[in-house]
Amino acid sequence: MMRPAPALAGGGRTLANILSATEWMLPTAATQVHTVSVLPSHQSSPPDNFAFSNLTTAPKSSGGKGEERGIPRFDVVRDDLLHPLANGNKARKLDALLPLLRRRGATDLITCGGCQSAHAAAVAVHCAEWGIRSHLLLRGEQLDVPTGYNLISLMFGNVTYAARSVYAHRDEMLYEHARKVAGTKGTVLWADDIVRDDFAVDEEILRENDSKRVVIVKEGAGTVQALLGVMRLVEHLSNLSSFQKDEEVHIVVDAGTGTTAVGLALGAVCLGLHWRVTAVMLADTLERYQEQEKSLISDFKGLCHEDCRDVIGADGLVHWVDRFSPRKFGKVLSGEISSCRHVAQQTGILLDPVYTLAAWEQAVDLCRGEDRGAKVVMIHTGGTLGLFGLAQRYPQHFSAANGQS
Repeated sequence: MMRPAPALAGGGRTLANILSATEWMLPTAATQVHTVSVLPSHQSSPPDNFAFSNLTTAPKSSGGKGEERGIPRFDVVRDDLLHPLANGNKARKLDALLPLLRRRGATDLITCGGCQSAHAAAVAVHCAEWGIRSHLLLRGEQLDVPTGYNLISLMFGNVTYAARSVYAHRDEMLYEHARKVAGTKGTVLWADDIVRDDFAVDEEILRENDSKRVVIVKEGAGTVQALLGVMRLVEHLSNLSSFQKDEEVHIVVDAGTGTTAVGLALGAVCLGLHWRVTAVMLADTLERYQEQEKSLISDFKGLCHEDCRDVIGADGLVHWVDRFSPRKFGKVLSGEISSCRHVAQQTGILLDPVYTLAAWEQAVDLCRGEDRGAKVVMIHTGGTLGLFGLAQRYPQHFSAANGQS
């Protein structure tokens, strides 16, 4: 159930106008929101330190616990359910970007990612749906048995594997491949440049001369246009009846490139919401995340009216935190796959140990902390098909014996 849109701050009206004038890839911003209760477990060792219950889906007669007032709980925004194959923040970041690129005459799209890149798979799937050819440069070697996001990329896109030494120079690699795809008559553009400038194209001329218009989207789609899809989600959530006006909300999200976290924080500020965004850093240093935040905010200010720029201010908007168990990006620690299984069996919510488990752990900690007055909300960023790749790397953790309770 939704309540009428709140009275927005001066900058919020400007954002609302931007969002209402934007063409979207997703037919609606709507997403499911589930409430999870957190109780102490009778088990003495991880991953069973806590017992969880999905209060939204589990009938009370089933013995689910946590309905009592005062029991720690948090909400989960189920963006993992947006699309059967390409969901989560990857879909949100393409929500405004892909229609813009097609409107600018893009015939082909080039991007890159790891062998099991959820971003690359999302680009392949949604480009196919929108009639754009995708070309994916994946780091490493072809798998003996394609699975997970790698399999999706192979089915929907045109995959080329890049040696790690070549992939280390991403911009050069992307541009060289784009030139090959474009051929002698085609043109190559960076998505960032299309977003900033007016590169309108006569589609009749494009069809007549059969030339290709190849657009490069950087790894993770960290562009200002990608922010709009995330801000559309913020606007949708703020209009739900379960999010009370002027309510203090603590948003938690895992951070790969950091684009989603910045979009959430910008949306909250521009809409005049009392929301705080905590991002769990997974792939880079604090300094690099802060640089990315500053760059994206600067780019977004270029799209806005002066009033909106004043609302945003100059200070950092995102609260960047380390994961509780820091490690090299992509590494899975002992017991984490069991933790994901534990959550799945008790709530019906599937996490992955690389990304969403980090945000889940942060949300559990916050809802049980001293500051219990705020609503804690975890954004589920999808990525669950990545478990297929992890099952190849860590088969011993996915045996039937390990699933016994």
